[in-house]
This record gives sequence, C-alpha cells and structure tokens, in this order.
Amino acid sequence: MTRRPSLPPVRLPAPAWSGSTRAARVYRAALSRLGPSRWWPAETPLEVCVGAVLAQNTSWRGASLAVENLKKAGLLDRPGAITSLPPRKLEELVRPSGYFRQKARRLVIFLDWLEKACGGTVEGLAALPLEEARASLLELKGIGPETADSILCYGAGKLVFVVDAYTRRIGGRHGLFGGDLPYEEIRSWFESRLPPDLALYREYHALLVRIGAGWCGTRPACEGCPLARFRKPGLSGGNSP
Repeated sequence: MTRRPSLPPVRLPAPAWSGSTRAARVYRAALSRLGPSRWWPAETPLEVCVGAVLAQNTSWRGASLAVENLKKAGLLDRPGAITSLPPRKLEELVRPSGYFRQKARRLVIFLDWLEKACGGTVEGLAALPLEEARASLLELKGIGPETADSILCYGAGKLVFVVDAYTRRIGGRHGLFGGDLPYEEIRSWFESRLPPDLALYREYHALLVRIGAGWCGTRPACEGCPLARFRKPGLSGGNSP
C-alpha cells in the first residue's frame, strides 16, 4: 500500500531570503513592511481547495462567505458531503461567491475527480507527481492554471508558484518582467529564481496579493507602497500601466 504524504500546515512561517537579486529585494521590502501573511486562511487542505474554486473572478470576501456557509452546514469534512447535495441547495450556499450556478458545477466536478482519482483526500492528490497532478486538474472544466496552482501549492503542498492578476501587474510595473508575459512564463520566471522552498513560494505570492489589493490596483496608488522604490520610471500614482 502506497503511503500518502503528510501535508504541510496550511499556514507556514514566513522565511527569510538573503539573495541579492531584484526578486529577493522586492520580497524583503514587502515582508519587512507588511509582516507575515499567514495565508491561506483555512483550517484544512480541503477547505483551501474549495476556496480556490470559489475565489475565481470574485473578491476573497465573497469566496470566504461561501466557504463559511459550507463549513456551517458541516460539508467540508469530505468531498462526498458536497457532491451529494441537491444542486439548488449547493448553489444557494455558494451564492456569495458570485456566478454561483457555474461555481457550484465546477466545485462538484473538482470534488468528484478528487474522489475518483485521489481517494477523496487532498493527501491523495499530494501523492501524485506534480506534473501529473497539474495536468489532470487542468483537464477539468472550469479549472485554469491559477486555480490549479492554488490548489497544488496551498492545498497539496506542491512546489508551484501561483500567478494571478496582481502578480502580473506588480511584476510589470516594478521591473521584474514584462507585464504581458503568458502565465506559464511568469510562473517559470519565479520558479527559476526563488529557492525551492514551499513557505517562500506561499509567502511571496501572498505578499504580492496584499500589495496589489492595497496599492497596485488597476489604477496604481504608489504613495506609501512598500515597493515604491522599485517602480519603473514614468509610472505615476494615478496612471494605469
């Protein structure tokens, strides 16, 4: 019988990174100003995975309300508790996340796959080789690269860097890489420069999310931003990139 891996905690301590590259200096500037992120805000790996699906195209507040509904209903102990629900009941529970009918279907598709391919546990997912697990997730309807990588990194403890709109925007505005690079090239950019440390991958991504939410939106508000000294010349606090 194959022994399944023991998953790392959902929240890991923020690691130091003493590198001299621009990527390392950006990380240290963000961490020293903001402190550890303690992300992902979930109690179990399964809750992380459910949250990753529900967070698509919405604010975390909406997704977290939907997750809380599922938790209060006692549905986050095992995938089958959700997949066996009547569709309309599930839709009502995840309504705060927006696009609730679509997300209810996507959540069932993912959890049904988790049951069949991984024995119904995130530990089973973690036991798969990274590339196999990622390819299988990307074959599921409604699971794109960002959602798949969030599930793998934060849920299954796999060494994969998560890229989102904030990552792309901050990287482009602060001279890390071109903001128009495809998802996979940005992911490779980080993974080729960061030490192979799961806690660092998680913390770096979480810090970028916090900076994006606080300062680096569609219209940048650079005053007081932890990364202001890294911004590209010509970018003012009120202009879009």
